[in-house]
Amino acid sequence: MQYRDLEKVRTIIQEATGLEVAYAYDDLVFPDHTAFIIQYHASDDTRFIYYHHTDCIPSEEKQLFKKLQASFEKQGCSLSSKSAFQLEQKGEHVEIQFV
Repeated sequence: MQYRDLEKVRTIIQEATGLEVAYAYDDLVFPDHTAFIIQYHASDDTRFIYYHHTDCIPSEEKQLFKKLQASFEKQGCSLSSKSAFQLEQKGEHVEIQFV
């Protein structure tokens, strides 16, 4: 399993949004309220990928991304926006669908 610096991402999210990290699984980081997800890049530990929830208001989502991007850059990292996602409850499990 690859080491991923969760504390760095936690600090960046907190600084940019005031949100705490609610959950981290493998290469994905889920902040409180799950308005967005941060994914670690597969081969570069200074690159990250941002996905926004489909329910985000477009103007607010853009502001959120800009704040996060600026915080990542302060830490010598880059953040790129990829697509949207939605969550679907399936029994006791939650499924992520990237759209």
